[in-house]
Amino acid sequence: MTTVAPSSTVEYRKHGHLATVELNRPRVLNAMNRAMHAELAEIWDDIEADDDIWAVVLSGAGRRAFSVGQDLTELAERIGDGAPTRSSFGSAGKPGYPRLTERFSFAKPIIAKVSGYALGGGFELALACDIVIASTDARFGLPEAKLGLIPGAGGVFRLPRQVPYRVAMGHLLTGRPMSATRAYELGVVNEVVDESELDACADRWAADVLACAPLSIRAIKESAALSANLPLPAAFEADYPWERVRADSADATEGPLAFAEKRLPHWTGR
Repeated sequence: MTTVAPSSTVEYRKHGHLATVELNRPRVLNAMNRAMHAELAEIWDDIEADDDIWAVVLSGAGRRAFSVGQDLTELAERIGDGAPTRSSFGSAGKPGYPRLTERFSFAKPIIAKVSGYALGGGFELALACDIVIASTDARFGLPEAKLGLIPGAGGVFRLPRQVPYRVAMGHLLTGRPMSATRAYELGVVNEVVDESELDACADRWAADVLACAPLSIRAIKESAALSANLPLPAAFEADYPWERVRADSADATEGPLAFAEKRLPHWTGR
C-alpha cells in the first residue's frame, strides 16, 4: 500500500492497481469546503495520469456520512464577507474545477462506498460514479430547494436520467430523502449491505473490476456514456477513443490467448 500526499481533508492511497479516496472531514459529516475541492482536483488529475491505477473506491470518513455536500457554514461566512456567491451549474471559476461531477471523460471506473448521509453534493458525487454500494443506514437526498439553492453539480440533470422522471421530480421538488432500500429499488444503488459488511462488499466489487482488462473497462465506460443519448445506428458508428486504444493493445490479444491456454490473463493496461 502506498500513501499519497497527506491531506487535511482527503485521504488518498494507492493499493496496487486500486486507488482509494476518502473524504476526511467527519466532524462536519464530510461537508465539502473549498480546500477539499482543490485537493480532490489534484487527486483526480493524478489518478487520470497514472496508468497503473485501474479503478477507484470513493468513500467518506466516520461512517455517519458519505458527504452532506457543500459546506454551508463556509458559504454563509463568504456571504457575510460580501463575497460573490451567485452560481448555477458547474464549478468553472471555483476551486477544484473541473470537479468529478464535470469530468465527463474520466475513463477509470469509480465505486462509491456510501455509509450514512449522501446529501446535496454528496449525492451528486455518488450519481457521478459508476457503481454505488451502500449500507442499510444510507440516506440519499437533494435538499437544495429547501435552502434556496439548486443541485447545480449535476443532480438536477443526472437524477432524472437515472430514475423515472416523476420519481426524480418528486425528490427534487420536495427535498425528500430516499432510503438505501428505495435507492436500490430505483437502480441508483447496485447493492445494499449491513454496515459491518460494507468494506468487504467494496473489496469484492473492486476485485471483480480489477480482474477485467483495464482498457476494456475504460472503453466500455466511455462507450456507454457517449452513446447514452444516441440512436442505436449512430451509437455503432460513433468514435470512441478508448476503444481504439483497447483494440490496438496487447491486452486485446492476451485475453483470447489466456482463454485458449486455460490460464488467467496477465493484464498490462497497454
